[in-house]
Amino acid sequence: MERQQGRWPGPPWWRHGPSSWNRWNEEDDSRLPWRSTLALTVIVLVGSSFAAQAQSGERAPLDTFARLLLLAGCVLLLFRKRYPVPVAFGTALAAMVYLGAGYAYGPVFLTVAVGFFSALVVGRRRAAWAALLMLWSGHVLVAHWLYRWLPPAGDTPAPWGQELVIAAWVAAIVAVAELTRVRREQWAKERAERAQAARRRADEERLRIARELHDVLAHSVSVIHVQAGMGLALLDSDPEQARAALTTIRSASKEALGEVRQVLDTLRAPGDAPRAPAPGLDRLPELVEQAASAGLTVEVEGRPPRLAPGTDLAAFRIIQEALTNVVRHSGSRQARVRVTHGGGTLRLRIDDDGPATGAEAGGSGNGLAGMRERAAALGGTIEAGRRDDGGFRVRAVLPLTRGGSGPERAHDAGTAGARRATADGHEEEDR
Repeated sequence: MERQQGRWPGPPWWRHGPSSWNRWNEEDDSRLPWRSTLALTVIVLVGSSFAAQAQSGERAPLDTFARLLLLAGCVLLLFRKRYPVPVAFGTALAAMVYLGAGYAYGPVFLTVAVGFFSALVVGRRRAAWAALLMLWSGHVLVAHWLYRWLPPAGDTPAPWGQELVIAAWVAAIVAVAELTRVRREQWAKERAERAQAARRRADEERLRIARELHDVLAHSVSVIHVQAGMGLALLDSDPEQARAALTTIRSASKEALGEVRQVLDTLRAPGDAPRAPAPGLDRLPELVEQAASAGLTVEVEGRPPRLAPGTDLAAFRIIQEALTNVVRHSGSRQARVRVTHGGGTLRLRIDDDGPATGAEAGGSGNGLAGMRERAAALGGTIEAGRRDDGGFRVRAVLPLTRGGSGPERAHDAGTAGARRATADGHEEEDR
């Protein structure tokens, strides 16, 4: 895919950054870079000794003061992650004094390069450039004017060609540092985007599981609640009817436990296929029978077409939640479900004649929110509200082919639906 988009695929570390750089300014700040600094110190001291021998006739020989200056620049690099700006200026100053004292050119510039690099890649660009400019200015003054009064004796002005070499060295260091800084910013941005995407996926999965558990438990517990009340009322006067109520409670609780296990199984092994198929509108007669056991008569009109699994599940859960709300909150013991399709959409309408009651039901106010989230995830809509004659109507429109533009739209639409459902919930608990 990246090759088709014209992007350089590269190795993973180039796209996302070395893992050791993920903590450049985090927990690694408490640890000093001893190993790299020690290796650089050895290179600078040994390399400067060879450079001094090669330039013995032109520059001053290394003495204790020169080695102290070289060592000071290297020691400063131990703190380059904690204090990048002081280290950049400190290494530049140590190198400027070293060159001003007439010592040989050589690896002394490595400490300046590392100090400049460390400040630049963490975003301290002005300080890094100022330190580099200070060293450059000091070198020009020493090489072309102050050399008369500084060691070694009898020194001559440096050729301007040497300045070109130094300028090329500076340009190379700047280019590498700037490229590294840009790449680090890109890596940080990509890591933040991946973390945000992972959080969004986790939120969507949590909402999906919450919807499933709510829909499963709300319907079954409502049936159990009604049957338990009926069984208690008829326990003495009609034991057979009470026995039938207890049988219904056992059946409803068994079904609820099975569906809850199915939801929880997806948490334990998300990659495994579900053990049982997800419910769909083919189970609508079973849903009508469960509603009848709770004392609700349901009339069904229309037959659904062959639906995609996601649409089938959403349609079933919407009808289930609507009937559960009728059992909980409506004084009517009749409901009508109409299923039609055409024009690429599936239309559901669930009506009851009301009126609303204040009967206890233990509702959480998430019924409409869950229905709207399910519809929005498919690119559909939900309308719910009181009818003029005092009843209540839920109308759902779902596309027969999945709509939307991906998980982001589904998540945003579901969140908006939840907010709208909260406003509706002030009228009635779950409706």
